[in-house]
Amino acid sequence: MSEHKMEYRRLGRTGLRVSPLCLGTMNFGMTAEEPEAHRIMDRALELGINFFDTADMYGGGGGTEEIIGRWFAKGEGRRDKVVLATKVYGGRDPWPNTNRLSALHIRQACEQSLRRLGTDHIDLYQMHHVDRDTPWDEIWQAMDLLVQQGKVLYVGSSNFAGWHIAKANEHARARGLLGLVSEQSLYNLNARMVELEVLPACLDYGVGVIPWSPLGGGMLGGALQKAETGRRANERTMRSIERNRAKLEAWEKLCAEMGRPPADVALAWLLHNPAVTAPIIGPRTHEQLDGALGALRVELDDELLGKLDEIFPGPGGTAPEAYAW
Repeated sequence: MSEHKMEYRRLGRTGLRVSPLCLGTMNFGMTAEEPEAHRIMDRALELGINFFDTADMYGGGGGTEEIIGRWFAKGEGRRDKVVLATKVYGGRDPWPNTNRLSALHIRQACEQSLRRLGTDHIDLYQMHHVDRDTPWDEIWQAMDLLVQQGKVLYVGSSNFAGWHIAKANEHARARGLLGLVSEQSLYNLNARMVELEVLPACLDYGVGVIPWSPLGGGMLGGALQKAETGRRANERTMRSIERNRAKLEAWEKLCAEMGRPPADVALAWLLHNPAVTAPIIGPRTHEQLDGALGALRVELDDELLGKLDEIFPGPGGTAPEAYAW
């Protein structure tokens, strides 16, 4: 039994129920060693988090999937409790057809992910990027075959433009297929470009949005205060802090007035958007995972939302109203 009453959400237009926070595993095997990664995943289940996201590229090209596979192998219903999402596209191998979205690569990548993960099916198979060279008929034929074989249940996208989502789903519809059910996009208070066309397309097609980098690489997680108390951020984050110092000062001041950690408010802001299903959190320790649940207890009223818009102005709404009428 989970310790918290988790309010599960439907992933887009599907009947699939997932936790409002998605456990990102990009740190597994990198900044979180395997024993800690296993503790994080065990703790996630205890807390009622059932949505895990990985990719065939994480951990040096498959290492993260292997860590998850060894965790599944411990049994006790671990695999059955998890809505497992992984991705296909990338590949560091220079040999032809070892990346992108040809039918050949989709088939091979899926078999390799299944083997590493030690499972017979992937719940959500996401295209990690749009492939501008491969026709949609080829992609959907390959994905549909995996669905027919029971190796994949749902198909999602990542880093797609709004028109890619429309095109993909119209091609799927013509084939009588379910099409894309989710889109994983860069989205946070300081990166709101997707509000122009990606979010409206997702809402219209019933595609659930799974924001990645919801804290802007840590920038929205109290980075200014941490830097001032001597906790050194990496060079990229430090440059980002300097570039956005005025915004961050106003942001952290507002969060302090609310009496809430900045990370909680940043996640709560995303969860407030009806297009969003679940932001991806990437804890390096199980203590960080526990801390992320505070976001589910933050309530944002219109006044607060207005103040956040003042600090982090978005593109001005959806297209074309944002720039025309």
